[in-house]
Amino acid sequence: MSNGILASLDIGSTFVRVIICEQDEDGVLKIIGVGKRPSTGLRKGVVVNIEATLRAVAQAIEDAEMMCGLEVTDCWIGIGGNHVNGLNSRGVVGISGKKNKDSREREINQDDIDRVIEAAKAVVIPTDRQILEVIPQSYKVDDQKGIRNPLDMIGVRLESDVHIITCAITGAQNLIKCVNRAGYRVNEIILQTLAAGRAVLTQEEIELGVVLVDLGGGTTDILVYVEGTPFSTYTIPAGGTQVTSDISIIKNISLENAEKVKIDAGCCWEKMIDEDEAVIVPGVGGRPPISIPRLQILTIIKPRMEEIFNLVKQHLDTLHLPRPLGGGVVLTGGGAQLLGAVELVNDILKLPARLGSPIPTQDMAGLVEDYRNPEYSTAVGLVLEGERRSGIEAGAASRQSDKKSPALFGKLTSWLKEEFF
Repeated sequence: MSNGILASLDIGSTFVRVIICEQDEDGVLKIIGVGKRPSTGLRKGVVVNIEATLRAVAQAIEDAEMMCGLEVTDCWIGIGGNHVNGLNSRGVVGISGKKNKDSREREINQDDIDRVIEAAKAVVIPTDRQILEVIPQSYKVDDQKGIRNPLDMIGVRLESDVHIITCAITGAQNLIKCVNRAGYRVNEIILQTLAAGRAVLTQEEIELGVVLVDLGGGTTDILVYVEGTPFSTYTIPAGGTQVTSDISIIKNISLENAEKVKIDAGCCWEKMIDEDEAVIVPGVGGRPPISIPRLQILTIIKPRMEEIFNLVKQHLDTLHLPRPLGGGVVLTGGGAQLLGAVELVNDILKLPARLGSPIPTQDMAGLVEDYRNPEYSTAVGLVLEGERRSGIEAGAASRQSDKKSPALFGKLTSWLKEEFF
C-alpha cells in the first residue's frame, strides 16, 4: 500500500477484475476505480499463456486507473485452481516463557506461539509445492482446549491446530511473472476463497460453520469454516465454462452465443420458469434465429450444475466435522448468478443457502450497486484482506525489526522473487 491506495487483482479463468481503493484519514476504504477484461490465458485457474494473461492484467489495471485518475504500482493478487490444496496439522512445544513463581509453569509469549506454529508446519510437502497460508485454528494449553489466543496464559505445554494451504510453485511463479511483466509489483498472493469469504461472509456464519462455494468459470472452489476458522480447502475442476460448453455443443451454436443464452435465459430450477416460456437461439452460418422452449435450456444446464453440487456434497461427506454447519452454504462467484443455483444447492446439500455478494461494512465505502454482486466478491475481499495484512505486517515490523525472517504470510512471494526475479 502506498499513499493510502490499495489495488486488488482477481485473475480468473474467464475475466480479470481489478479494484482500486483509497483509504481516507478515518481508515475507511472507498472504491474509486474498477477494471474488467476477458481472460484467455488461464485454464482451470492455471496460467497457460503468459502473454495473453499479462495483456489482460495490464488492460484491466489501466481501465481502473483511467476511472480514478491515479496510477498504482503494486497490488494484492488472488490464487486458486486445482493446484491449491489444504490440510490440517498439529504442533506441540514446551512453553519457554517467563517462569511462574514457585511453579514449573511458565507464561506464554509470542515466541512460544511462533514456535508452535512452526512445529505444526513440519509436514511432508512435495518439492514442487509451497506453503501459501498457515492459519491457526485453535490452541490447547496443557489440558485446556479451544483457546483462540494463548498469549500471556500460564502453562507447561502448548499445542496448536492449524490449516495449511499449499499451491504449486510454478502456478504462483507464473502469476507473479505476468503481473511483474505488466509493470506492477505483487504485494502478496492470497487464496481467492479466503478473500471472497472476507467480503461475503458474516462473522455469525463463520462462527456457526459455513461452506463457501465460489463458482468460477474454470473451477469451483470450496472453503469450509468450522468454529470461526478455515477447516477444509478444496477445488472442483468444473465451473460456468462447462455449462456454456454444454449449451454450445448440444444446440450447435458458438461459445459466444451460448454464453449469451446462459446469461439471458439460463436457469437450473424448474419452478422458476413457465412451461410455455421461449428463448431465441441465434442461427449458425447466416441462418435465422430459432425459438425453442426455455425448458430445453434448463435440461442442458441443470445436469451439469447438479454434477458440480454433488461433487461439493461428496467432499463435505468425507469431512469429520466436529459440529453441524449451522451457517449453511453461501454461493458466490460469477456462476452463482445463474437463476436457480441457490435453490439447487440448497436441495442437494440439504443446508440453508444464500447468494453471497460483497457486504457493505464500516471499513469500506463506494460499493455502488454495479459492483455489489457475486462476481466481484474476490476482488473486494482481496482489498479488505490486503488492508488487514498491511496493518499486521507494519505492527510485526515495529515489534521485530531486529529479526531477519520474513513475515509468515509473505514467505511465498519473498521466496519466489529471490529465486526467479
